Amino acid sequence: MPRTVPPRTLSPRTAALAAATAGCAALAALPLTGPSATAATGLSCNVSYAVGNDWGSGFTTNVTITDTGTTPINGWTLGYTYPGNQTLQNGWNGNWTQSGQTVTVTNPSYAPTINPGATYTTSANFSYTGTNTAPTAFTVNGTPCGPQSSPSPSPTPPTTPPPTTPPPSGAAPAVHVAGSTLATADGTPITLHGVNRSGAEFMCVQGHGIFDGPADQTSVTAMKSWRINAVRVPLNEDCWLAHSNVDPAYAGATYISAVRSYVDLLHRNGLVAILDLHWTDGAYTGPSAGCSDANATCQKPMPDAAGALPFWTSVAQTFKGDDATVFDLFNEPYPSRATGSEAGGWACWRDGGSCPGIGFRVAGMQAMVDAVRSTGADNVLLLGGQEYANDLTQWAAYLPADPLHNLAASWHSYNFNTCANAACWDAQIGPLAARVPVVTGELGESDCAHGYLDTLLPWLDQHGVSYLAWAWNTWDCGSGPALISSYDGTPTAFGAGYRAHLADG
Repeated sequence: MPRTVPPRTLSPRTAALAAATAGCAALAALPLTGPSATAATGLSCNVSYAVGNDWGSGFTTNVTITDTGTTPINGWTLGYTYPGNQTLQNGWNGNWTQSGQTVTVTNPSYAPTINPGATYTTSANFSYTGTNTAPTAFTVNGTPCGPQSSPSPSPTPPTTPPPTTPPPSGAAPAVHVAGSTLATADGTPITLHGVNRSGAEFMCVQGHGIFDGPADQTSVTAMKSWRINAVRVPLNEDCWLAHSNVDPAYAGATYISAVRSYVDLLHRNGLVAILDLHWTDGAYTGPSAGCSDANATCQKPMPDAAGALPFWTSVAQTFKGDDATVFDLFNEPYPSRATGSEAGGWACWRDGGSCPGIGFRVAGMQAMVDAVRSTGADNVLLLGGQEYANDLTQWAAYLPADPLHNLAASWHSYNFNTCANAACWDAQIGPLAARVPVVTGELGESDCAHGYLDTLLPWLDQHGVSYLAWAWNTWDCGSGPALISSYDGTPTAFGAGYRAHLADG
């Protein structure tokens, strides 16, 4: 889900916040907000403009529209003007255009209405030179809608002291599926408690490097102080395969070596690594599209066969024999939105090929399982369900064949998902967790707090479900789930709740 992250185009979490509200938006933001109303039109609105991780020659921005009136905004056009030379590169969750210094965004077909009291966020990447001065006036359907400058809220200081229990030490354990649990080589059950380390899915394809933030021993030591035992690392298909759209400095052998070195570092610190295919090729502009780009610059409804199968063959060859590394075959499938039916979506999910509504040949879960196993790799494979991995209702019915029977379910859980309460978890997740291992590959909430986690985490513990929080990155958690405000492990308010739970475990 939720998935814009600085300086990437669309993160796991913005795709989920906007598309799964159905997707994290994760931006280090400086909010500018202010209400405005026009009696002649009856429209009352507010606009908040946030700049994420400005890297000197470009930046990511989120613009949030709020309907502050009493009637829905049906069909919207956002307008504003930059005072400088900011130039649009690409946008998502809206149709972005620019003429001179004036930017116009119209609603996407899947989100035409903003209801009273509701908000909608649209995002884009811009390049610039000189000074990146924020715009000072916005309109929605011609109505002035702010912003007015307002100070950023003071961060909530963490109240939970750092855990005192020693973090994992020694080599990371090899893991395999044993009935309904994951287990180590000697058969001891293991539950994974960890974090997502976002960056390698977007930095390379945007030409800024490989990791977002440090990937050294100091940063891993900070992670371990939270008593985690696993780290999920999202990856990019184009960067791994050295496609021509990626700067060679961040692609191919260089990218693979960096990922390999980071996994080795995690392992030396006793941490299981989960490698996730996050962004893939394939032009898709249907319902819930994250971008129109055929390259791996956003989340697609399913991965492309032309790239995903070579990707997993190469990854499996690279990590074959390393059973402390788990493969998460595809981040957040949503094929049913393209096919128009749940059954069609699940068939596409498993079988791939030519799927209705998707204009490229899809790599289904069965084909990706086969690609990994063809190399002789016996690693645990995670398979995320539909609806951005939040729907596991037909997971068992459509389970691909695996000669090693080493498959586990990946579930993503955010407070804005459809299945976001104990009744749904009891009905849908609990029964599956009694049959196969379930790993909550991503979890979080959109309010920079931990109320949702305070309910979800005890439920997961009770049912033996593994979990990894989104994300060990320093963007503003008010724009999307971020666990830390500094790579020394200083938690956000959201992260403080997660760290406290791990400390009590």
